[in-house]
Amino acid sequence: MDNVIDFINVNRDRYIDELKALLAIPSVSALPEHKDDVRRCAEWCADEMRRIGLQNVRLVETPGNPVVYGDWLGASGAPTILFYGHYDVQPVDPLNLWESPPFEATVRDGEIYARGAADDKGQVFMHFKAVEAYLKQNGRLPVNIKIIIEGEEEVGSENLDDFIRAHKGELTADVVVISDSGMFARGVPSICYGLRGLVYFQIDLRGSSTDLHSGSFGGAVANPGFVLCQMIAQMKDRSGRIKIPGFYDDVQPLLDEERQAWASLPFNEKKYKKDFGIPKLLGETGYTTLERTWARPTFEVNGLLSGFTGEGAKTVLPAVAMAKVSMRLVPNQDPNKIADLFQKYVESIAPKTVELKITRMHGGKPWMTSYANPFVQAAGRAIEKGFGRAPIFTREGGSIPVVSTFQEELGLPSVLFGVGLPDENAHAPNEKLDLSNFHNGIIASAFLYEEIGTRT
Repeated sequence: MDNVIDFINVNRDRYIDELKALLAIPSVSALPEHKDDVRRCAEWCADEMRRIGLQNVRLVETPGNPVVYGDWLGASGAPTILFYGHYDVQPVDPLNLWESPPFEATVRDGEIYARGAADDKGQVFMHFKAVEAYLKQNGRLPVNIKIIIEGEEEVGSENLDDFIRAHKGELTADVVVISDSGMFARGVPSICYGLRGLVYFQIDLRGSSTDLHSGSFGGAVANPGFVLCQMIAQMKDRSGRIKIPGFYDDVQPLLDEERQAWASLPFNEKKYKKDFGIPKLLGETGYTTLERTWARPTFEVNGLLSGFTGEGAKTVLPAVAMAKVSMRLVPNQDPNKIADLFQKYVESIAPKTVELKITRMHGGKPWMTSYANPFVQAAGRAIEKGFGRAPIFTREGGSIPVVSTFQEELGLPSVLFGVGLPDENAHAPNEKLDLSNFHNGIIASAFLYEEIGTRT
């Protein structure tokens, strides 16, 4: 094992240069104009997987972007890891807020800035480098490994479930490892044992066939922008509780021991507010900030559009208004049930003065495992060896829908093995990844393979 770690330490600078090449590919899956770039990124990942010694590497076509597959199955009798990650990234707007070009990776103060640095290219790449170190130094891994890297995670993984169902035999394993999550705080490594689910909708209202003069028609015709605001205001009460009938029926309550454990974590609300420029925290009454973000469902407005938004003034009564909204779900909420409840409620509060269109965009199920799981414990030991500190156990407010699919379709437990930090702007301008965490993450990944291969 020492020779593997020495190899990782010696090649630290090379890893950064190689990561920069991956980050330079604008694989934005949400924008059609980047479709060729997305495929180019898939091919780059496949080439890198071949170069480091993985076998059976290929692109598996889907109705959308290809899945990259590769494996190494030479550890007879050892457990098999199924590693999952994604090579697509979020759009970069607003571009003017980036301090350096989003696809020209720049190192500043020990951090690498680029779209995809933390989510998820950097975290995928650290596993590539751990695999490379073993195969270059020892010619073998202590475990078998199968790797799938998808290109549609940032747009809801629309084709991933079908891919998994179609390749069940090929994807048999003992555990799924996913590095698309974060640490609790800088210097505080963590293991995530729960994720929230997601339902995402677009609401469109139309009040007239065209924009109208607000002087000539105001007061006689419903304003879709105003109606939309009224409808959104009916989604929550003053205590922050969501008003959709039946929304909380299946919510799994927090355990007292979880609340006690989370209360002991090194979380500082004043620093949290300062770090993110928040004047005052707000959320569901009766819960702490960590409880609200990790274990309580939410309703959020993700975008609004209506009327004239340019410079100056234009006295227009808009014809249409649009909102994109999402709900984060917790165990045991079902996305399909919540989607039906939401649609029924929106239809009930929409006035007859506007035409209503509701579009379900995408979603995913919540997930939770026990941190007594032997694979989770193996990950904890590996992180302690890589970072020099035992991890804490947390939940995560975000969503990785495929985790539930792995459980339901393949019967596999998952280990979330992430090294991102809360302030790394994963979906915002100036996304970055701490290079010390990246390097320690490579070492921890190498130890993870040894821990799973020899001690589970």
